Amino acid sequence: MSSAIILVVEDEPLLRMAAIDMIESAGFEAVEAADATQAVEILQSRMDISIVFTDIDMPGDIDGLRLAAVIRDRWPPIHVIITSGHTKPTKGSLPPDMVFFSKPYREDEVIETMMRIAA
Repeated sequence: MSSAIILVVEDEPLLRMAAIDMIESAGFEAVEAADATQAVEILQSRMDISIVFTDIDMPGDIDGLRLAAVIRDRWPPIHVIITSGHTKPTKGSLPPDMVFFSKPYREDEVIETMMRIAA
């Protein structure tokens, strides 16, 4: 299996570390960003990211939904998986090719989705 590179965007350090462990345990390579601004900087400097796994609720000017819109505009081939423990996007507010998981999410479902997207 070719190892897809997944960018984890999560402002909560423990949750970010847990997501990275989950992704690396599944055989993917993980890159981390503490907020959407840092994520955009990483995406501008790396052409090898295939999936972005982002929280919606983050500090700063750009939340996860705005980040997803930026990715869709600037890097259309990148797949986006969105998660949140607070906000649930309304039906139709996410582009059809984006996936949403409520926190706490089931790790096996997230990994299954990543594997399907990366295949």
